[in-house]
Amino acid sequence: MNISALLNRPTFHRWHRLGAWALALLAVNCWAQQGPQLNLPRTQLQAGMHVLDVQLAQTPEQRQIGLMWRKEMPQHEGMLFVFEQPATQCFWMRNTLIPLSAAFVADDGTIVNIADMKPQSDDSHCSEKPVRYVLEMNLGWFAKRQLKAGYKLGGAVFKR
Repeated sequence: MNISALLNRPTFHRWHRLGAWALALLAVNCWAQQGPQLNLPRTQLQAGMHVLDVQLAQTPEQRQIGLMWRKEMPQHEGMLFVFEQPATQCFWMRNTLIPLSAAFVADDGTIVNIADMKPQSDDSHCSEKPVRYVLEMNLGWFAKRQLKAGYKLGGAVFKR
């Protein structure tokens, strides 16, 4: 069968139209996600006397978007990325407009390591060992409170 015959078949046109619709829906979905996600579930964490109000990024899509497109974030707010099982977690800052510090956190709430991350960078920042949680806060939040690797955060999410 030649190309001309293929292009004139009714099934080709039907699939071509479906493909165009699929591409249009994908483009609309990507465009719709070009804003910050502000309606995720929240929980509270404790870091000594500090109470943190954090959004929970629990699904692959929520974790992928993270704090992208935010222009600011209140000092005692952040985002806790929750993974199904411990693994080496690596983060970057593509489409993230604010500088952040990421604490890589073990199952029991112990900070494994902290990385400071520059906005709109593709530099990779990874946990030093497998973790299930990553807590992103404004840049320097942990350092200003002298919270380092080994410090144990509190919160119901860590009590499994």
